[in-house]
Amino acid sequence: MGGFFEDRRVVVTGGAGFLGSYITEGLRKRGCKNILVPKIEDYDLVNINDIVRMYDDMKPDVVIHLAAVVGGIGANREHPGEFFYKNLMMGVQLIEEGRKRNIEKFVAIGTVCAYPKFSPVPFKEEDLWNGYPEETNAPYGLAKKMLLVQSQAYRAEYGFNSIFLLPVNLYGPGDNFDPASSHVIPALIKKCVDAVEAGLNYIECWGTGGASREFIYAADAAEGILLATEHFNGPEPVNVGAGFEITIKELVEKIAALTGFTGEIRWDSSRPDGQPRRCLDTSRARKLFGFGVKTPFDEGLKATVDWYIKTREICNRKR
Repeated sequence: MGGFFEDRRVVVTGGAGFLGSYITEGLRKRGCKNILVPKIEDYDLVNINDIVRMYDDMKPDVVIHLAAVVGGIGANREHPGEFFYKNLMMGVQLIEEGRKRNIEKFVAIGTVCAYPKFSPVPFKEEDLWNGYPEETNAPYGLAKKMLLVQSQAYRAEYGFNSIFLLPVNLYGPGDNFDPASSHVIPALIKKCVDAVEAGLNYIECWGTGGASREFIYAADAAEGILLATEHFNGPEPVNVGAGFEITIKELVEKIAALTGFTGEIRWDSSRPDGQPRRCLDTSRARKLFGFGVKTPFDEGLKATVDWYIKTREICNRKR
């Protein structure tokens, strides 16, 4: 395919992670010859000295900033301070150092958690400032939202080309299935598979099941981010999503069917639901850089379940 990425040096922070693996694969397919991934063992991107060293070593033309300290509702409740500080410091310092070096483009990845708790559904980008985010993940959401403020301020004062994208919840093969930090889809897949293996006749899920979420297949999200990197150079935030919503209750039922779990689903309403509803308006991404999802949710969910079961079987055989 070639084009925009072919001769540019592209740093992908978080490039060794879940979404990062799809981004680096997409860059390779586009003919990018210089894909640079700062590994956490070599560069602590919360530390300004490591950021300076990373820029010195890698000399990027473009930075796609995916690296983040993330987790589900439980992890956000346990580590609000850590999630705020580390995400803020990484993004703010990476953008500032990129500006000082006059890099060609910075792609800041935000989060759907930045939206106000009671945003009208579907979430439109112009509603981003009309209220406070849902409390359980507000520190993370606000830290990420500051990168939008910084991007717009730097564009206004310095002409720095930093764009800000808001992906919805990701899922897909290669996701994080660690129960201490995983998001809802991998957490529920693991819970159902564990219950089947242990012969349990029920599973317990947080909340009431009534909250809704939107999910985007990781390969589709990566394609949206790369299209924006190639074609979008504006100050406005842009949603990257699938444009649909599903209740957690419906989601659990789909995952139970795919994993073969036939027991009871019990809801612990003493646990939080999180934001009541989440669904993005995706018309801006379609208009500005022609993005739309390709993977139907049921197909992507089955691929994720199949990948997890297969990977788990391989790991069990190796033990």
